[in-house]
Amino acid sequence: MKRILIIGIGAGDPDHLTLQAIKAIGRTDAFLILDKGEAKHDLVGLRQDMIKAHAREPYRLVEARDPERDRTTPAYAAAVEEWRSRRADLYEAFVRDELGDDETGAILVWGDPGLYDSTLAGIEEVVERGEVAFEYQVIAGITSVSALTAQHRTSLTRVARPVHITTGRRLAQEGPVAADDIIVMLDAHCAFAGLGEEFHIYWGAYLGTPDEILVSGPVPEVADRIRELRAEARERKGWIMDTYLLRRVSPS
Repeated sequence: MKRILIIGIGAGDPDHLTLQAIKAIGRTDAFLILDKGEAKHDLVGLRQDMIKAHAREPYRLVEARDPERDRTTPAYAAAVEEWRSRRADLYEAFVRDELGDDETGAILVWGDPGLYDSTLAGIEEVVERGEVAFEYQVIAGITSVSALTAQHRTSLTRVARPVHITTGRRLAQEGPVAADDIIVMLDAHCAFAGLGEEFHIYWGAYLGTPDEILVSGPVPEVADRIRELRAEARERKGWIMDTYLLRRVSPS
């Protein structure tokens, strides 16, 4: 039976690899590498460095172009589903064409496969199609959320308080929820900027990498600085991945 390993590789620091992830890389025959274009070449480079450091010869690298996603359409959910299906086509071809019987393939996933990542959904779609037979296993990874709170030397949770995880799009649409601690991911428009002094923000970009940027403080005092840093970094690198924790200063 063919096997697929979906391996969480952490938020950017090569030392984020767990022992379980290192062992999984070491027993892989072929790795699927999705090329996201020249602007994000360093993301591919980090994956290749991890493979070179921990894989066992002989192994194969299989490269494919990551499908483009329409980020302008108001039909956001439909666009994501269509993009996931095109990714599933790549996964299916990888299993069918690149893996021999009883071989193991792997996909290295930024952060953790279970937190705002499409890989699992794509693999599950391939399973549902039933065109290729394989088993798959998920290897947990250190998330950007864990890296964020560690770098800011703060906890994710407080005693008897819930944590809400959401996206910048939802925060902009709905505003802060009842939770006193809110993790926000995928916020291209700095939806936090209009919040008042009751919220403290712990913000981080390129967590775990040499380009890491950290800012914290009351939202009204640091919002402009974060926006400026974010815009400058995105212009310089061509992409940005950032995450932040909003913490209500006076819990309800």
